[in-house]
Amino acid sequence: MAQQVLVLNATFEPINVCSLQRAVVLVLKNKAEVLERSTRALRTSTTTFVHPLVIRLVNYVRIPRHEKRKISRRAVFARDGYRCQYCGSTARLTVDHVVPKSRGGRSSWDNVVTSCAPCNVRKADRLPEEIGMHPHAKPRPPAPDVFIAVAAPRHPKSWEPYIAAP
Repeated sequence: MAQQVLVLNATFEPINVCSLQRAVVLVLKNKAEVLERSTRALRTSTTTFVHPLVIRLVNYVRIPRHEKRKISRRAVFARDGYRCQYCGSTARLTVDHVVPKSRGGRSSWDNVVTSCAPCNVRKADRLPEEIGMHPHAKPRPPAPDVFIAVAAPRHPKSWEPYIAAP
């Protein structure tokens, strides 16, 4: 598995996770600076480089908040804290459409929630009002940190000052 590096915007906001190779290129092109480094070094036959763990972009990159991020099961689970939004279970998780697709519901961040298999089967193709099953939290687009958690479920301790605690 390739080493991953946390990328921060110029404002220290976490925006991405990239490969070690990409991070080194950004640093060498003076597009980023190293904030946290490993004790190990990267060596070539003639040069030694720092081994970055966290880099910060030198120039601010505008990230549109209305940006459409692709929905994935892992991202929905992470957004919902790996808990069924109907009963709170953490076992046998699936994704449920609050307004079923058969009723015109779309696969969008504001219509999908984490559900355990029994709740998903019980709800079937009914609306929450029809069966009295309402999600604990209103579905919404996830925070950017969710995508970092999905990209790197296990991360080095050096990232912790820069990413929000779950």
